[in-house]
Order: sequence, then structure tokens, then C-alpha cells
Amino acid sequence: MGTLRAFTDEQSRLLVNLRQRYEAWIAVERERTALPYDLRRKTVGKYEYLYQIFDRSGNGKSLGNMDATREAELKAYREKKTELKERGSILQSNLAESAALYRALRLPLLSSDAGPILRECDRRDLLGTHLVVVGTNAIAAYMIEANGFILLPDETEDFDLAWIATEQEASEQTVWQMLKAVDPTFTINSERDFQARNARAYEVELLVAPSRAGTLSGRDQPRPIPLPEQEWLLLGRPVDQVIGCRDGSPARIVAPDPRWFALHKLWMSQQAKRNPLKRPKDRKQGLALLDAVAEAMPHYPLDAAFEAAIPSELQDCFDNWQNNTTAQRRSDW
Repeated sequence: MGTLRAFTDEQSRLLVNLRQRYEAWIAVERERTALPYDLRRKTVGKYEYLYQIFDRSGNGKSLGNMDATREAELKAYREKKTELKERGSILQSNLAESAALYRALRLPLLSSDAGPILRECDRRDLLGTHLVVVGTNAIAAYMIEANGFILLPDETEDFDLAWIATEQEASEQTVWQMLKAVDPTFTINSERDFQARNARAYEVELLVAPSRAGTLSGRDQPRPIPLPEQEWLLLGRPVDQVIGCRDGSPARIVAPDPRWFALHKLWMSQQAKRNPLKRPKDRKQGLALLDAVAEAMPHYPLDAAFEAAIPSELQDCFDNWQNNTTAQRRSDW
């Protein structure tokens, strides 16, 4: 098949260390995110209150008169915030060291714009539970999963996420608040309201399968159009990997099962509605990824049980790949 170039032992060791350091760092980041934005004393007239602050503008609410209980609450909050900041600083330094080595070893890279979005998703514990990466950026995660380079073009300058939550989210703007926290210049494209764009014209598209559309709040943004083909990307077992970005920072990706992602790409390459400039790339990605699965991902078997689960719409895609693979093997002989 010849589509995969295995990582060296040094590259593989670095990937293990990077993930360990990232997981330690993100655990602290999640703790910090779970804390209130700030707690402050506030004097109103003759009385002193404890206020919870929500944002940089100072918006907040009173938690009650300052008394012994509120004093203890404020002290515990400040101590916890300081402790997490100090611990996070040490872990971030270690993580930056691994991320720099990742780039030096020329491992697969994501765009610098994708990293902050993924890290904010992870801080909010959204990856794999609410959102997955479904565009070309997912290819980097599949390379790490296969422990080798899949010989394909670089990532595109946009970012595709799919909403996958199985239950209604308590927040009315889970995705929009996440994007705004990353970059306040994000706005919704008035002509394509499933797409957000920031001041640098970096685009984020949100997709959803019909079976999950009801769990996305009607007030959230962007507003994806439910697409039946997105159902295939909910099947199987997702890939979960830590990747380096071009700016030297790390990020975590959760992406669909590579077998279903590849078949989805091959199906897209046959659709007249698809941008004709993207269809050849879809086909190359789909074929190369299935080759990589067969060659280096035995934990994602392309066996009889998998074939039996393939819907009729995707059967020709799988059969064509098998035929191409058989023909390639014969030519190699």
C-alpha cells in the first residue's frame, strides 16, 4: 500500500511524554475553569458583601453579607486559585518543552488557529462528549494513531466541528461561549449561519447528525444544518490524541473512528453537491486513511463484522477501496 511512513523510536517516545504532560496540565486547567472568575469584597453603604464576579467588566452577584463563613469562603478561594496558578505554571513549562521537541522532530502539525479552539474545548470538558473534529484537521490525529505519516497534503485553513451530545446541554450557548472565549472577534456568517469567522477570516463550521440536533440549544451558535451522512461519524470508537501546532503549542483532538471517517470522505468525493475542487482531496484522504487503518491500526479491524455494519450507501466505497488495494498488491508483485 505504501501510504504510511512509520515514526522513529524517538518520535514515538516524545508522543508518549507529550500526552502525559498535556493530561497533567489540562487537569489543572479544568480545575481553574471550574472556579468562579473572581470573588471580591464589595462595600455598599455601611455594609460589606461577598460578590462573585462573572467577567472582566465586573458583572456579578452578591453571595451575602460578609461574616465568618463568607470570610472563610473567600480565603479558601484565593488559596486554591494561587495553588492552581503555581502548579499550572510548572506543568505548562514542562509541556512547552515537550511541544518544542515535537516540532523539532517534524511530527504532524495543526494550524496555530486550531490549537486555542481545541484547548478551550478541553478546558470546558467538551471534547468527545459534545464536540469532535470532523474536517481535514482530524488527519493529524489519525497519523498519531497509526504511529506514522500518512502522505497527504497539509490541513486546510478552516476548522470543522461536529456536535455529538446525547443529552440537552444546560447552557444555552455552549459552543458560542467557547468560541468567544477563544477570540471575541468571532461573528456568524450571515449567509451561512452554520459558520463562524474571526477578524483574521479563520472559519469554524459546526455540523450535526439529525439524531443529535435536538440536544443543541436553539440559542446556541453557529446553527448547523442536520446532515444524514453525519450519522456515520457517530459509529465505532473515536480516536483521541495530543497533537502539536505550528506555533509550538499542543492541543488534544478527538475525531471519529478512522474507518467511518475514511468511508465518509470517499462518499463525499462522489457527491455532485460537493465543491468539485475538494472532491479529489476527499478521495485521496479516504483511500490513504483506509490503507493506513489496514496497515497500522489492527485495533480498528476491517473484518467481516465491520463489513456487515456498512450501510448500502457506503458499500461501493468500501468495495472500490478493496479492489484498488488488491490491484496495487498485484502490481507490487
